[in-house]
Amino acid sequence: MNRKILEVYFIMGTANCLTDPLETLENALKAGITCFQLREKGDIPLTGVAYEEFAVACQRLCQKYHVPFIINDDVELAIRLKADGIHVGQDDVAISTFRERVKDMIVGVSVHTLTEMELAVKNGADYVGIGPIYNTISKADAKAPAGLDFLRAIRGKYANFPIVGIGGISEENAQKVRQAGADGVSVISVICQSEDINRTIYRLKSL
Repeated sequence: MNRKILEVYFIMGTANCLTDPLETLENALKAGITCFQLREKGDIPLTGVAYEEFAVACQRLCQKYHVPFIINDDVELAIRLKADGIHVGQDDVAISTFRERVKDMIVGVSVHTLTEMELAVKNGADYVGIGPIYNTISKADAKAPAGLDFLRAIRGKYANFPIVGIGGISEENAQKVRQAGADGVSVISVICQSEDINRTIYRLKSL
Protein backbone atom coordinates (compact mmCIF):
# COMPACT_ATOMS: atom_id res chain seq x y z
CA MET A 1 0.00 0.00 0.00
CA ASN A 2 1.20 3.51 -0.81
CA ARG A 3 1.70 5.16 2.58
CA LYS A 4 1.26 8.61 1.00
CA ILE A 5 -2.52 8.13 0.82
CA LEU A 6 -2.59 8.45 4.63
CA GLU A 7 -1.22 12.01 4.57
CA VAL A 8 -4.58 13.73 5.15
CA TYR A 9 -7.19 11.06 5.82
CA PHE A 10 -10.70 12.55 6.15
CA ILE A 11 -13.47 10.66 7.96
CA MET A 12 -17.06 11.87 7.69
CA GLY A 13 -20.69 10.98 8.07
CA THR A 14 -23.82 13.07 7.72
CA ALA A 15 -23.97 13.77 11.48
CA ASN A 16 -20.53 15.38 11.51
CA CYS A 17 -21.25 18.21 9.09
CA LEU A 18 -22.53 21.70 9.83
CA THR A 19 -23.50 22.15 6.17
CA ASP A 20 -24.31 19.84 3.25
CA PRO A 21 -22.14 16.70 3.67
CA LEU A 22 -21.48 16.21 -0.03
CA GLU A 23 -20.47 19.84 -0.38
CA THR A 24 -18.13 19.45 2.60
CA LEU A 25 -16.61 16.33 1.04
CA GLU A 26 -16.09 17.93 -2.36
CA ASN A 27 -14.52 21.01 -0.79
CA ALA A 28 -12.15 18.74 1.13
CA LEU A 29 -11.31 16.79 -2.03
CA LYS A 30 -10.59 20.00 -3.91
CA ALA A 31 -8.38 21.18 -1.05
CA GLY A 32 -6.23 18.07 -1.18
CA ILE A 33 -7.30 15.27 1.17
CA THR A 34 -5.54 12.05 0.22
CA CYS A 35 -8.05 9.47 1.50
CA PHE A 36 -11.70 9.47 2.54
CA GLN A 37 -13.57 7.16 4.90
CA LEU A 38 -17.36 7.11 5.07
CA ARG A 39 -18.33 6.58 8.69
CA GLU A 40 -22.08 6.93 9.04
CA LYS A 41 -22.67 6.97 12.81
CA GLY A 42 -24.51 9.25 15.21
CA ASP A 43 -27.91 9.41 16.88
CA ILE A 44 -29.86 9.24 13.61
CA PRO A 45 -27.62 7.69 10.95
CA LEU A 46 -28.76 7.10 7.41
CA THR A 47 -29.93 3.54 6.82
CA GLY A 48 -31.18 1.38 3.97
CA VAL A 49 -31.53 2.92 0.54
CA ALA A 50 -30.72 6.44 1.74
CA TYR A 51 -27.45 5.22 3.27
CA GLU A 52 -26.41 3.35 0.14
CA GLU A 53 -27.32 6.26 -2.13
CA PHE A 54 -25.24 8.59 0.03
CA ALA A 55 -22.34 6.14 -0.07
CA VAL A 56 -22.53 5.98 -3.86
CA ALA A 57 -22.55 9.79 -4.08
CA CYS A 58 -19.46 9.97 -1.85
CA GLN A 59 -17.74 7.30 -3.90
CA ARG A 60 -18.39 9.16 -7.15
CA LEU A 61 -16.88 12.33 -5.73
CA CYS A 62 -13.80 10.41 -4.60
CA GLN A 63 -13.45 8.84 -8.04
CA LYS A 64 -13.74 12.28 -9.65
CA TYR A 65 -10.75 13.50 -7.64
CA HIS A 66 -8.85 10.17 -7.70
CA VAL A 67 -8.92 9.73 -3.93
CA PRO A 68 -9.36 6.29 -2.27
CA PHE A 69 -12.86 5.65 -0.92
CA ILE A 70 -12.96 3.62 2.31
CA ILE A 71 -16.07 2.37 4.10
CA ASN A 72 -16.14 2.01 7.88
CA ASP A 73 -17.39 -1.30 9.33
CA ASP A 74 -19.83 -2.24 6.56
CA VAL A 75 -18.07 -5.08 4.74
CA GLU A 76 -21.08 -6.06 2.63
CA LEU A 77 -21.58 -2.52 1.34
CA ALA A 78 -17.87 -2.14 0.61
CA ILE A 79 -17.92 -5.33 -1.45
CA ARG A 80 -21.15 -4.39 -3.22
CA LEU A 81 -19.88 -0.95 -4.22
CA LYS A 82 -16.37 -2.20 -4.97
CA ALA A 83 -14.96 0.37 -2.59
CA ASP A 84 -11.22 0.91 -2.45
CA GLY A 85 -11.12 -0.30 1.10
CA ILE A 86 -12.70 -1.14 4.43
CA HIS A 87 -11.81 0.04 7.94
CA VAL A 88 -12.74 -1.93 11.05
CA GLY A 89 -12.36 -1.40 14.76
CA GLN A 90 -11.42 -3.91 17.43
CA ASP A 91 -15.10 -4.58 18.13
CA ASP A 92 -15.96 -5.23 14.49
CA VAL A 93 -15.59 -8.36 12.37
CA ALA A 94 -12.10 -9.83 12.67
CA ILE A 95 -9.85 -9.23 9.66
CA SER A 96 -9.22 -12.94 9.27
CA THR A 97 -12.92 -13.59 8.56
CA PHE A 98 -13.11 -11.37 5.49
CA ARG A 99 -9.52 -10.80 4.27
CA GLU A 100 -10.05 -13.53 1.67
CA ARG A 101 -13.20 -11.82 0.42
CA VAL A 102 -11.49 -8.49 -0.11
CA LYS A 103 -8.12 -9.46 -1.53
CA ASP A 104 -7.90 -6.36 -3.70
CA MET A 105 -9.17 -3.92 -1.08
CA ILE A 106 -7.23 -1.83 1.40
CA VAL A 107 -7.94 -3.07 4.92
CA GLY A 108 -7.42 -0.72 7.85
CA VAL A 109 -7.74 -1.48 11.55
CA SER A 110 -8.07 0.71 14.63
CA VAL A 111 -5.32 0.01 17.19
CA HIS A 112 -5.01 1.10 20.82
CA THR A 113 -2.55 -1.40 22.34
CA LEU A 114 0.56 -3.31 21.30
CA THR A 115 -1.40 -6.58 21.31
CA GLU A 116 -3.97 -5.10 18.94
CA MET A 117 -1.16 -3.90 16.68
CA GLU A 118 0.45 -7.32 16.59
CA LEU A 119 -2.87 -8.96 15.70
CA ALA A 120 -3.60 -6.40 12.99
CA VAL A 121 -0.26 -7.05 11.31
CA LYS A 122 -0.54 -10.83 11.73
CA ASN A 123 -4.05 -10.93 10.27
CA GLY A 124 -3.25 -8.95 7.14
CA ALA A 125 -4.09 -5.30 7.76
CA ASP A 126 -2.69 -2.88 5.18
CA TYR A 127 -2.54 0.03 7.62
CA VAL A 128 -3.53 0.87 11.18
CA GLY A 129 -5.19 3.89 12.71
CA ILE A 130 -3.53 4.52 16.08
CA GLY A 131 -5.47 6.46 18.63
CA PRO A 132 -7.09 8.35 19.97
CA ILE A 133 -3.84 10.29 20.18
CA TYR A 134 -5.56 13.12 22.05
CA ASN A 135 -9.01 13.52 23.58
CA THR A 136 -11.65 13.64 20.86
CA ILE A 137 -15.17 15.04 20.60
CA SER A 138 -16.09 13.03 17.51
CA LYS A 139 -16.69 9.69 19.24
CA ALA A 140 -18.81 9.47 22.37
CA ASP A 141 -17.38 5.99 23.12
CA ALA A 142 -13.74 6.87 22.43
CA LYS A 143 -11.08 5.19 24.57
CA ALA A 144 -8.62 7.10 26.73
CA PRO A 145 -5.89 8.79 24.66
CA ALA A 146 -3.11 6.48 23.54
CA GLY A 147 -0.74 9.43 23.30
CA LEU A 148 2.34 10.26 21.29
CA ASP A 149 4.57 7.95 23.35
CA PHE A 150 2.53 4.93 22.25
CA LEU A 151 2.72 6.07 18.64
CA ARG A 152 6.51 6.43 18.91
CA ALA A 153 6.77 2.96 20.44
CA ILE A 154 4.76 1.37 17.65
CA ARG A 155 6.79 3.16 15.00
CA GLY A 156 9.97 1.97 16.66
CA LYS A 157 8.78 -1.63 16.53
CA TYR A 158 7.22 -1.43 13.05
CA ALA A 159 9.50 0.92 11.13
CA ASN A 160 7.87 0.54 7.72
CA PHE A 161 4.24 -0.29 8.50
CA PRO A 162 1.66 2.29 7.30
CA ILE A 163 0.30 4.22 10.30
CA VAL A 164 -2.20 7.06 10.52
CA GLY A 165 -2.80 8.94 13.76
CA ILE A 166 -6.37 9.68 14.79
CA GLY A 167 -8.25 11.36 17.61
CA GLY A 168 -8.20 14.99 18.69
CA ILE A 169 -5.83 16.02 15.91
CA SER A 170 -5.93 19.67 14.94
CA GLU A 171 -4.09 22.15 12.74
CA GLU A 172 -1.95 22.99 15.75
CA ASN A 173 -0.81 19.48 16.72
CA ALA A 174 -0.79 17.61 13.39
CA GLN A 175 2.95 18.04 12.88
CA LYS A 176 3.67 16.62 16.36
CA VAL A 177 1.77 13.48 15.35
CA ARG A 178 3.85 13.17 12.18
CA GLN A 179 7.09 13.76 14.10
CA ALA A 180 6.10 10.93 16.48
CA GLY A 181 6.00 8.51 13.54
CA ALA A 182 2.65 8.70 11.78
CA ASP A 183 2.57 8.69 7.98
CA GLY A 184 -0.44 10.97 8.16
CA VAL A 185 -3.29 12.31 10.23
CA SER A 186 -6.92 11.28 10.24
CA VAL A 187 -9.49 13.89 11.16
CA ILE A 188 -13.23 14.48 11.34
CA SER A 189 -14.34 17.66 13.10
CA VAL A 190 -11.32 19.80 12.20
CA ILE A 191 -12.44 19.66 8.56
CA CYS A 192 -16.20 19.32 9.04
CA GLN A 193 -16.32 22.42 11.25
CA SER A 194 -13.69 24.45 9.43
CA GLU A 195 -14.56 27.90 8.13
CA ASP A 196 -11.70 27.65 5.63
CA ILE A 197 -11.18 24.06 4.48
CA ASN A 198 -8.36 24.99 2.10
CA ARG A 199 -6.38 26.57 4.93
CA THR A 200 -7.15 23.71 7.31
CA ILE A 201 -5.98 20.99 4.94
CA TYR A 202 -2.87 22.95 4.01
CA ARG A 203 -1.93 23.12 7.70
CA LEU A 204 -2.68 19.41 8.21
CA LYS A 205 -0.28 18.39 5.44
CA SER A 206 3.41 17.67 5.83
CA LEU A 207 5.19 21.02 5.82
